[in-house]
Amino acid sequence: MMKDDERLRRMGKHTKAIHGGGLEKKVYGEISVPIFQTSTFGFPSAAEGAARFAGESDGYIYTRLNNPTANALEEAMTLLEGGFAAIASSTGMAAVTTTLLTFLSQGDHVVATDSIYGASRMALQFEFARFGIGATFVDSSSTANIERAIGRNTKVIFLETPTNPTMAVSDIRAAAELARARGAILVVDNTFAGPYLQRPLELGADIVVESLTKFINGHSDVLGGMVVTRNEELHAQIKRMFTLFGGTIDPHQAWLILRGLKTLPLRVEKAQDNAGRLARFLSGHPKVTWLRYPGLPDHPQHEVARRQMEGFGSMMSFGVKNGLEGGITLMNAVHLITLAVSLGGIDSLIEHPASMTHAAIPREERERAGIRDELVRLSVGCEDFEDLRADLEHALSCIP
Repeated sequence: MMKDDERLRRMGKHTKAIHGGGLEKKVYGEISVPIFQTSTFGFPSAAEGAARFAGESDGYIYTRLNNPTANALEEAMTLLEGGFAAIASSTGMAAVTTTLLTFLSQGDHVVATDSIYGASRMALQFEFARFGIGATFVDSSSTANIERAIGRNTKVIFLETPTNPTMAVSDIRAAAELARARGAILVVDNTFAGPYLQRPLELGADIVVESLTKFINGHSDVLGGMVVTRNEELHAQIKRMFTLFGGTIDPHQAWLILRGLKTLPLRVEKAQDNAGRLARFLSGHPKVTWLRYPGLPDHPQHEVARRQMEGFGSMMSFGVKNGLEGGITLMNAVHLITLAVSLGGIDSLIEHPASMTHAAIPREERERAGIRDELVRLSVGCEDFEDLRADLEHALSCIP
């Protein structure tokens, strides 16, 4: 149903973001993809209905299975990530958990980045464990750590890079080679970078998952997730699980995200420029004790980030004087920047992972993963740089 994208595959990222995901057949010559807000689709005949259920016809049946608006979003994300096909989901966590459940059974094992998104870690550490699935969490910025953790029953290596919230960077190509040699599937959470800055499938990953809520949508007003695979076999396996488990995206939700996607390059470039300048400002500030941003030369994996990313993004974490109390003072003193979780929108957001997004992780394990009480996470938006700098300058001045 989608328009031919072979020519688009050879075009630039701005063009792909704007023109990816259109319908092959227009209803009235519309530029914007229509919202097909319907739960079910009529069949022209009993024979055609049977053919669709048998997989002999590609017509639509029911929105839990497929929907033209959702498919348009999937086509656009496939194009941007450079994959075979994509599956849109209701949330980023639906993308993560359904993908992992596709390939993990009782007695299987997964090696995962230790400082991944809090809900992803909680699902693996506590919920998957209830079904006899083991998980080992390692600092995956060292490929040697991943290799040491792999066992005979390891089926999946799950990386998040850059990590949420420590900003550690893992070598995707090296991890992909290791996964291939050990017969494991490499899944990469690409939320912090997104396809504009990083395309794990081109680096050897098997599957990319990401939260569309963040940079892809970019306006902090809708939830969504996405899975993109490198081949047809992986796509078919995951699609079956989504169909059965019901993590389908709503058509209106898909349309809003597709609309946001068209301005992804513009937003990422502006936010990234702001972030680079703010990182340099903060790293030299007397009230800031440390800062992690992949674009700074003192970041431990700066060279890896330079090699596999096409920009360093707009996320950073840092600590301030007086530790946790200083961080609380800072977050309570900002005016322009909003104290809120989530990230990747046009609005700058600041939060405290240890007491918010990662609070459910036991303290000892949290600290072992680098998520210390003093850590503050900043998602830089598209405001004017000088206004952001002034807001942080004021807030930092409030720290004793």
